[in-house]
Amino acid sequence: MPVELVAEETITVGNSVTVEGQSPGQPYAVMFEDDGDTGYLYALDLNKDDNRIVDALQIYNVANVTDREKPSVIQLVWSHDGLKAGLLIDGYPHAVFDFAAKRGYCRTGFPPPSKKWTRHGHEWADAALELFR
Repeated sequence: MPVELVAEETITVGNSVTVEGQSPGQPYAVMFEDDGDTGYLYALDLNKDDNRIVDALQIYNVANVTDREKPSVIQLVWSHDGLKAGLLIDGYPHAVFDFAAKRGYCRTGFPPPSKKWTRHGHEWADAALELFR
């Protein structure tokens, strides 16, 4: 998967953390947040003056992560055109945002997306990984 790694951090699931990665060359960013109860990936439109979050994908519920005491590596990656972002945890893809298509994909398929940003759901599709080729 040819991508540009923009952020990497070792975390322990359930410990509060935020990791942000800006698009190379586009006015977008993604931010991973673990608030102690859940892990989310947010899509940010940096052109907006008010609430820059345009979509959100639930990555996990802390209570459901069986090996949460084990450190995990969070990586935020971008496609070379700067329009597709991905979240990898320990090298495994968990979520993708396609800013050009205004679409998010995650393994949980949750929550329902904002109708202001997209008409698509958040269901995972392996085809989302093809966006990075």
